[in-house]
Amino acid sequence: MSPNVINRPVTPEDLPAITHLHARAFGPGRFTRTAYRVREGTPDISRYCRTAMLGDRLIAAVRFTPITIGGANGSLLLGPLVVEPDFAGQGFGKRLIAEAMAAAKDDGVRLVVLVGDEPYYGRFGFHPVPPGQITMPGPVDPRRLLAAELVPGSLAGAHGLIAGAHF
Repeated sequence: MSPNVINRPVTPEDLPAITHLHARAFGPGRFTRTAYRVREGTPDISRYCRTAMLGDRLIAAVRFTPITIGGANGSLLLGPLVVEPDFAGQGFGKRLIAEAMAAAKDDGVRLVVLVGDEPYYGRFGFHPVPPGQITMPGPVDPRRLLAAELVPGSLAGAHGLIAGAHF
């Protein structure tokens, strides 16, 4: 990992570069994914969104969107996480996630949810959500709906539909 890489919060000026990287990494089909439905109508940036920059070059970014689960605040949706292919596998995404989740925990966020692969996200404490406990506004492979408790026991109290929130 390069010592010249700086992690920092996302700014509005970063959004074009992040959008361009998302388009290259995920293609146009990304907009049909259920997680995008959750993010619709929410601000593009939350206090937990982070970038990794090498000078003026964006090399990684992660978005965290405030959500409600069954109408209850206090949770975040992680994603998308994107890393420039030249920098993949070097820990930049891992570092962004760890920093943002630590900040969220310090702020009293209780739970982080995502749709992703447990082998990758398990290192951050993500585990499958019990089937049917938490739902999304569209199809999701239940094996890929993962949650990490920032407050022990918070998953047990989370039930219902995920929706975008403003907090």
